[in-house]
Amino acid sequence: MYHGDCFGAAPARNDRELNTGMDKPPLRHAQIISTGRYLPERVVSNDDLNVMLGENVGDWLVKNVGIQERRVMAEDETTSDMIVAAAREALERAALAASDLDLIIVGTDTPDYLSPATASVVQAKLGAINGGTFDVNCACAAWVTGLDMAARYIATDSDYNHILVAAGYGMTKFVDWTDKYTCTLFADGAAAAIVRAGEKPGFLAGKLVAEGQYHDALGIYSGGTYRPATPEIISQFGKPRVEFVRKFPATFNSDNWPRLVKEVVHKADLILDDIDFYLFTQLNLRTIEHVMAALGQPMSKTHWIMDKWGYLGSACIPAALDDAIEQGKGPQPGDHVLFCATGGGMAMAAGIWRWVEA
Repeated sequence: MYHGDCFGAAPARNDRELNTGMDKPPLRHAQIISTGRYLPERVVSNDDLNVMLGENVGDWLVKNVGIQERRVMAEDETTSDMIVAAAREALERAALAASDLDLIIVGTDTPDYLSPATASVVQAKLGAINGGTFDVNCACAAWVTGLDMAARYIATDSDYNHILVAAGYGMTKFVDWTDKYTCTLFADGAAAAIVRAGEKPGFLAGKLVAEGQYHDALGIYSGGTYRPATPEIISQFGKPRVEFVRKFPATFNSDNWPRLVKEVVHKADLILDDIDFYLFTQLNLRTIEHVMAALGQPMSKTHWIMDKWGYLGSACIPAALDDAIEQGKGPQPGDHVLFCATGGGMAMAAGIWRWVEA
């Protein structure tokens, strides 16, 4: 320990030690300022599936899941094509050029390639020459996870002022159209949001959790190192396709979402009634109804799109957000918005945002 009275005058402190906080830069907060979406033109209705499968699956789908029809991408469309279309809409609404983007985060488990990242393809097609790129793959929880990551980049690094957080889902490319357990659910589409740095709080809290023991229950299991797409593998298992391999709890989301929602709401120092708008993974309307009831919240505080667009995976929550805004049912400035998602793995993500003026 230094004792000035014994060893002479104390040395001068450096500038960092003299900093009283008066000249610190203002806090940076992540804010969602715009959204966009893209849905392919082709529509496959439940009636179409009834004919394709030779049995009535439509009535069960409407009653138990809520899906009436779904969108299917064209043969020559890619996941990046859909994301670029959604991103352009979000950029236009934010009055930004692609060159204004500092980072592009793409959430998808149906990438253009195994490698490199689809985000790099999106950067090239957009002309976003100043944006860094990476993909997030935690299946259908990827957009909410990417949003969480964007908020933390903005809060900690002044290099990031505008971030594109996009999600693309091209799962029909991996569907067996004779398998009624998958072809009835999965669809294609993309959605995006622009997150900017601002002075007022937008992102309030987030939480990521997982139940990794279900990693081998639902997914695309051919094409990677576990089951390479060699001629022998394809001969045995067929081309890479989405499949339910083993059972996981049918009430997984109903059991886990209320707990996750309560944890992140508490983390934001709020109560459930403070949340003005809830958005969940858009796989099953009955699950959303059950969860909202369990939370003691009215269905008027949520929105759903699976009835008209099918299941859009990682793109479903931002697409639902964009649709609600377009219909005048979305969040208003000052509202608290909660996103809660589940993806294969089983990865889960939740986040709370305060809506701000664009």
